[in-house]
Amino acid sequence: MPFIVQIMPNEKLNLATPCSGPLVVALAYDQLCTFEFGVAYEVFGLSRPELGQGWYRFGVASAESGPLMAAGGLKVVGDGGLELLNQADIIIVPGWRSIDAAVPAPLIAALKAAHQRGARIASLCSGVFVLAASGLLTGKQATTHWRYTDALMERFPEIRVEPDVLYVDNGDILTAAGSAAGIDLCLHIVRRDFGVETSNNVARRLVVPPHRDGGQAQFIRRPVQKSNESARLGNVLGWIEQHLAGTLAIGTLAQIAGMSTRTFQRRFEESTGRSAGNYIIHLRIDRAQSLIEEQPQLALNTVAELSGFGSIETMRHHFRKRALISPKAWRDRFVGRVV
Repeated sequence: MPFIVQIMPNEKLNLATPCSGPLVVALAYDQLCTFEFGVAYEVFGLSRPELGQGWYRFGVASAESGPLMAAGGLKVVGDGGLELLNQADIIIVPGWRSIDAAVPAPLIAALKAAHQRGARIASLCSGVFVLAASGLLTGKQATTHWRYTDALMERFPEIRVEPDVLYVDNGDILTAAGSAAGIDLCLHIVRRDFGVETSNNVARRLVVPPHRDGGQAQFIRRPVQKSNESARLGNVLGWIEQHLAGTLAIGTLAQIAGMSTRTFQRRFEESTGRSAGNYIIHLRIDRAQSLIEEQPQLALNTVAELSGFGSIETMRHHFRKRALISPKAWRDRFVGRVV
């Protein structure tokens, strides 16, 4: 006999709740992808009293009549139907049941209406096919799991598919790649709404892996891996962070580590998964992002100097390459949204 999962964190979504922040509504449907759904609940639905009453409210909208049979033999009972999307500030579309499955017309109509009203809509993994079918991604960038990118490109040529990113943020429409990338996207939304420190606190509770690399741009801060580092290399990493605004020559770093340049470069990459030069660029981007977010009054050329890029042109180049966004757009996106 199937388990029944009934998620009702708010007794009634139209009544006062302990939290007063944005209302996040996750969609539920027959053959629901439970991992992606669980990601949304874990980030937005859990009680976080330490973050105050402004934290998210969470609800579940059944996209179909039911009880709904989810993956793994679960039955899911939502808080209501598609009418809940009328109240939502953020809508989460978990992975769709099949990229070949038609999207019901009532769901398309409800998503379009919510978007026109101003709600943000985020898809996780194959949930992008729901947004594509609705036309909400026409002319926009989007991503999905690598298994589905070719199909997305072929079926919806009007969408600019980005196959090598964890997620894409168009402002009001957001898409995540594979299932675990949904965590990255949800943390990104938290960061937009509540700032870096809150997002990091949520990530800490999730115990997410520190590295999210492999040519995929991302916004989430990554702690340095030190578990396999020698004491000498650990000292170099600390020295790099302390002197990030200066000139960091590989030969100098090798001398600090007490290694030849060739040995240093090999051991550095073995330990961190990156070349020393690539590692330094990522640290400088992180430093620049923090300066832009925490000191918005700083001129961008000052940010470039303090983060070690030297010039705004160099900083702009690496921002666009690594974060798929310009420094000015980063400031416009995050400044003013931190609460």
